[in-house]
Amino acid sequence: MTQNRRLFAPQAYGNWQQILQKTPMNPSPKNAKQILLTNDDGILSPGLWAAAAALAQLGYVTVAAPREQYSGAGRSLPSNSDGLIETRQVQVNGKDWQVYAVGGSPAQAVLHGALEILPCKPDLVVSGINFGENTGTGITVSGTVGAALEAAGLDIPALAVSLETLIEHHYSLSDQVDFQAAAYFTQIFARILLEQPMPPDVDVLKVDVPMDATPATPWEITRISRVRMFEAIPEQRQSWQQPGKIGYRFATNWSATEPGSDIHAVRINQHVSVTPLSLDLTSRIDLHKFERDLRARS
Repeated sequence: MTQNRRLFAPQAYGNWQQILQKTPMNPSPKNAKQILLTNDDGILSPGLWAAAAALAQLGYVTVAAPREQYSGAGRSLPSNSDGLIETRQVQVNGKDWQVYAVGGSPAQAVLHGALEILPCKPDLVVSGINFGENTGTGITVSGTVGAALEAAGLDIPALAVSLETLIEHHYSLSDQVDFQAAAYFTQIFARILLEQPMPPDVDVLKVDVPMDATPATPWEITRISRVRMFEAIPEQRQSWQQPGKIGYRFATNWSATEPGSDIHAVRINQHVSVTPLSLDLTSRIDLHKFERDLRARS
């Protein structure tokens, strides 16, 4: 194991099912940590409600999520979104919650939640739990990651959590997907973010959980793989005048990904990947040398 990777098997947290059920759901907002929860799969997502159940033990959870499925939106703020906010009543573990369905992208749901719905700036924004991992060079496409980056842009600690699933489940909202282990890790890393600040330049924690993970699954600190996990494919059509959406499939070269990367952790090691992300997209090269090289060529 290289020095910049850390493995942790969370047996010390005890029986995980008891942990997720032992405390009252969504305690009174008075003096509680304020957690804003969203999800790019929309307000009906089982992953959203698995996260809500786990987070409710850490503070007061306000759910503001897109009214409809909004995967693949990145950090977009579409100008044609209506911004309507609809209150709904749902039950989480037998408790009544008032939640908010937002007419817009995941990033817009974060903005509406932080600026309009919550009475104060949240202590934490959690985006997830997503159907399908968000790893490799395609992560900026992800609405899950985009929502967390939008929160970071508001100077709010942010966590983006995704669960590896079969590709046919990505848009399904299937109740056959087990989110319990992912909820367990959501609670662990949300607690860390609530209790201590991250180092400078760590704006988002991106957590990707393998399909068959349990609470005993180790986690490791990773970086973004240079490999793309999913590759785009055109729809087969006879004419450009026919409607046709760009689809995707698993890339053929993902198994050659680099050790220490998020894809390698989830797919090869079958570990939970924890990747620190920065809003600063500037390359970490020597900028002075780069400038000299460019000027020498100009």
